[in-house]
Amino acid sequence: MRISKKKIILFIILFLFLVSLIFGAVYLKKVADYKRAVRETTFGEINVADISDGIYMGEYDVNFIYAKVEVTVKNGKIISINILEHRNERGKAAETIIDKIIGEQKIDVDAISGATNSSTVIKKAVENALKGKQQNINEKIR
Repeated sequence: MRISKKKIILFIILFLFLVSLIFGAVYLKKVADYKRAVRETTFGEINVADISDGIYMGEYDVNFIYAKVEVTVKNGKIISINILEHRNERGKAAETIIDKIIGEQKIDVDAISGATNSSTVIKKAVENALKGKQQNINEKIR
């Protein structure tokens, strides 16, 4: 039995179409999970004055966006936040949120317009650092 070239090409096209559909469905599920994770992110109250002087590291990951930060606390105040890593979609502008956090001395500040999801991820990374969930440096600042 001989199979024509047209049938082989048609089979390949159909196979690739089905593979595309499967990968598309998996991608859409990941996007939905990412959006839900950002939407469900909440912030607790942190009294920075109660945090010991030191350098704290924290991170937060919602798949498409990830942030790792280093937060320096001295004399009951956040004196600096360094973004060590920030994987983002189009949220590079969100990195300016660290200025708001330092200025207001709280985490739950207004998001950066146009970069809301990245703003949320960076703020949660800072919170995780200060709550000690991801703390891996605790040296005293002299």
